[in-house]
Amino acid sequence: MKRGMQSYESVDSFIRASTTSLAKGPVALIFAEDAAALDPTVRHHVDLGFKTVVVFMPSALRLEADLAECVARVSWDIASDADAVDVVNRCIDAAPKLWFYYCYNAEFLFFPFSESRTVGEMLAFNAEERRETVLTYVIDLYAGDLEANPDAVSMSEALFDRSGYYALARKDAWDNALDRQMDFYGGLRWRMEEHVPEERRRIDRVGIFKSKAGLKLRADHTFSEPEYNTYACAWHHNLTAAICSFRAAKALKRNPGSRDLIRSFQWHNSIKFEWKSQQLLKLGLIEPGQWF
Repeated sequence: MKRGMQSYESVDSFIRASTTSLAKGPVALIFAEDAAALDPTVRHHVDLGFKTVVVFMPSALRLEADLAECVARVSWDIASDADAVDVVNRCIDAAPKLWFYYCYNAEFLFFPFSESRTVGEMLAFNAEERRETVLTYVIDLYAGDLEANPDAVSMSEALFDRSGYYALARKDAWDNALDRQMDFYGGLRWRMEEHVPEERRRIDRVGIFKSKAGLKLRADHTFSEPEYNTYACAWHHNLTAAICSFRAAKALKRNPGSRDLIRSFQWHNSIKFEWKSQQLLKLGLIEPGQWF
């Protein structure tokens, strides 16, 4: 990771400097909606081996000193600036043919063997398979004790659902099944669906992708290019990854319509999150494909 990376006063200034700010990939774009688990989020992705880590964050927030020295910081506020999807699209336009990953604070990427292999190694294999995306599943994390952790975030006592995940064929406007595209569901969005708008219940996100001219990320976390939305190529299964995320739990405990109704997220299929890709592999929540 490059040391002493620059701070930018706005998204506009960051994009104007894209020849240097987005010179090396893979690039991790992290959007800080609040302070929850911000330093652990940034540190996790720095340790995965991204060549460039960009943190879009309010000017009032601070990063730990060693992290501030090795990431690019962009002043951004979810309440007043362009949303994350728009920023990702501006990065795509500014830096075509670069591998990108995007997430929010309190979200953590895990891919097969990520403890011993870098994200660059994983993407090199993925490119050999002629894939320009890695499908990621958003696995909801939540604190076991909501009284001790009212924002539902606990790095040391994180839980998640070991089962309850399913997929449905994705349909076009004429109710035809789209080739190798599925809508995936599960986790808190499934169990607490009465509190979650229908358009936000899916847990699939094309979180890792190679940019190219004309490509657009859409608000539902799919892309304008149909092949980018497929879970695998036409000839065999491909590797998949997970974004383990406190974001849904945070929202459910912050939303006035749900926070007082939810005393606990635990159920009989809750288990402790071990912060290891092997746990996700054993449960079938990520797949190595042909990568061994």
